[in-house]
Amino acid sequence: MISLLAALFLSSLNQTVVGTAMRTIADDLGGVALQAWVTTAFLIASTVSTPIYGKLSDVFGRRPLLLIAMLLFVGGSLLATTSVDMIQLAAYRGVQGLGAGGLMTLPLAVIADVLSPTQRAKVQGLFMAVFGVSSVAGPLVGGLLAGIDEILGVTGWRWVFLISVPLGLVAFILTWRHLHLPKVHGSARIDWFGSALVVLIVVPLILVAEQGTRWGWTSPTAITCYVTTVVSLIVFVFVEQHMGDDAIIPLSLFRIPTFSVAVGVSVLVGFGMFLAMIILPLYIQIVLRLDPTSAGLALLPQVFAQLISSMVVGFVVAKLGRTKPLVVGGTALMLVAYWLLTTSEYDQPLWRLYLPMVLFGVSLGALLQALTLTLQSSVAPDQMGVASSASAFFRSIGGTFGTGIGFSVLFGSLSITIPEAFDRPELRAGVQQALAQKEVRADPDNAALIQILQSQSGDPANSLHGDTSFLMHANDQLAAPFLWAFNNSTVQAFWFGLAMVAAALALSFFLPDTRLGDRSALQEMHDRNQITPPSTAGDAPTGSIPIVLPKTGDNANNSTASRSRKEPPERA
Repeated sequence: MISLLAALFLSSLNQTVVGTAMRTIADDLGGVALQAWVTTAFLIASTVSTPIYGKLSDVFGRRPLLLIAMLLFVGGSLLATTSVDMIQLAAYRGVQGLGAGGLMTLPLAVIADVLSPTQRAKVQGLFMAVFGVSSVAGPLVGGLLAGIDEILGVTGWRWVFLISVPLGLVAFILTWRHLHLPKVHGSARIDWFGSALVVLIVVPLILVAEQGTRWGWTSPTAITCYVTTVVSLIVFVFVEQHMGDDAIIPLSLFRIPTFSVAVGVSVLVGFGMFLAMIILPLYIQIVLRLDPTSAGLALLPQVFAQLISSMVVGFVVAKLGRTKPLVVGGTALMLVAYWLLTTSEYDQPLWRLYLPMVLFGVSLGALLQALTLTLQSSVAPDQMGVASSASAFFRSIGGTFGTGIGFSVLFGSLSITIPEAFDRPELRAGVQQALAQKEVRADPDNAALIQILQSQSGDPANSLHGDTSFLMHANDQLAAPFLWAFNNSTVQAFWFGLAMVAAALALSFFLPDTRLGDRSALQEMHDRNQITPPSTAGDAPTGSIPIVLPKTGDNANNSTASRSRKEPPERA
């Protein structure tokens, strides 16, 4: 459990920890214009590798794939620490992403193997809590490390990557020593062509989502990405039909109503989840003018709400034996949170964000766990890897579009909202009143903002160039038009998120209301003679239990799981 929780924590933390440190990293490595590629490289590698890990683990077993993922992640982290320019850092982040794709999905697949759906609901609450805490705590950790010049002779921002190395090595040793699962008897035909096509489908989508604003949504480069994705998707369908159950994502799964509806909800929820998780910290830093560390602390209500709800939801699912009520209820709470966010005003106090953040945290605690359980319970026991990876894969696809479209709407609309702000009489009068004061003009904190106001003859939007640092300590009246504009642009992005979550809520009502089973995947495969107990010769420490099948339901009286620890594994 410790090793699996550590694996999930490392991968989810690294999705967000770099964000608040990126400006410091880019300044140090001299590549501000290339910083988007550092995020894109990690996102591409982790997203496209997720379904590949899931399918390969169904064939070769979870343990070897999880160990490989840990080595790739630790190796990428160590390499990223040594980066001397942004191109190197982007490449090493890609290596990290290749490992993160396995770390995000394989721990959940292992839990699905050894616990029944009702039992794993309780345990997965811890996993979802770790995911939520690390996702929101990432900006806080990144901001703290980036703000330190040196730690033990190493530049502060390099510790953003270096801290993953010892934690990853501990998780590797624990997994190597204690995780021993039966061997699965199944097809060994690997869908390499389908795996390559997944890359060709997903990579252009991510590139357009990340770079569309810079390239232009109808530019030749963007159109090339669209065409590549469509053609690859068509070829992918034919390849997967030919591969049948050996496909990287078996198309037969989409004929299962529960699976197909849950995938659709995951995409839409991923859109809303990542849009808020990425834009809300930015909103707090720019509009409310908090530094990165304070912004991370301001998100603690969301962290605690998600942590508590993740643990409570596990027991609720175990009691109900159903997931649909939680999917519908969690989506409804996220919809209410988004509606509250659309009412935000630039001069509001921070506490007004606490309620939507708490509702958002509670909804994530319910949805992340309920959707994963739904997908796992809808497939055959020998497809747990595919189902677990599908949950993360399709959520990441939705999150990619949520992040890309959210940023495009936010920054694309500033050219409209900033002139609108200066057209408002009360804001324009406040600027003129501030400029008339000698002490305001003499304050060095106002120098950059005054220069922007005076250099563009009333059209300050042309001077922003993505740099908002001049707002942090500037005079309130001088900064007010910019804060008003950023607030309104952010609200427009929140409206997009609200629309996607509303669609997710409508779709969730079509989710079949099925009861969860009371047997683990390994128990079911054991009954079908699809597994072989693991050998402990030279593999597991003396006296350890290679695998214990938990007692569940009517099977408890006949379970072989209660044997003595000294009984040979062959008899088990």
